[in-house]
Amino acid sequence: MADNDDVKSLSFEAALEQLEQIVAKLESGKAPLAESIAIYERGEALKAHCETLLKTAEARIEKITLSRDGKAMGTEPLDAT
Repeated sequence: MADNDDVKSLSFEAALEQLEQIVAKLESGKAPLAESIAIYERGEALKAHCETLLKTAEARIEKITLSRDGKAMGTEPLDAT
């Protein structure tokens, strides 16, 4: 298994860019099998990292609550289910 410990230190944008490069390389079919397996494993780690970062960002988004007269009175989680 490839060493993907550095993935956790990447920003969302950097991880997504690397993931897009991996997808393009795998789709081209030009990488040898061993390399394809290694970059696929890195792609899995990058995907999981991006999903974690998105979930964290989503949890931080709040919506503004309004009073009956339309004035802002506070915030609550965007998805208060």
